[in-house]
Amino acid sequence: MSMSTPEFSVESLKMLLVVAFLTLTANFIATGTGFVAALPGTALIVVLGLVALLMGRLIPLDLPAFAYAMVLAFALALPFSPVQAPFLAAVGEIDFLATTTPILAYAGLSIGLQTGKMKEVSWKLVLVAVFVFFGTFFGSALISQAVLSAQGII
Repeated sequence: MSMSTPEFSVESLKMLLVVAFLTLTANFIATGTGFVAALPGTALIVVLGLVALLMGRLIPLDLPAFAYAMVLAFALALPFSPVQAPFLAAVGEIDFLATTTPILAYAGLSIGLQTGKMKEVSWKLVLVAVFVFFGTFFGSALISQAVLSAQGII
């Protein structure tokens, strides 16, 4: 199956719809915003995701689909965009953390299904993860220390 075939689009749409449903559910649990109120924003995000995935396959640049999604969303939210107000009103109904929870869960499930590949990298993956965790923690601590010291808080 080629990455630009209709089958790819259908499979991508199925994946985006699963994430959309999980996002709507997480948004309802987190904020109490009803499904109907959050549906237009979620639909826009699904359409943006699908367009970004297709652009990532069709445009001959070596950019991930995420980059295209960011550019599209940024263009729609610009102050001089004719659709800025309705776009921001629709996606404003969706809590950011409500979108990250199902996406991370979905990513975790997809990684869990690749245990054969995980066994091949075994201890190297653990070593890299430890360095990433420590680097992130200490990097954040250093930045926090510098900012709080500069502000005279500590």
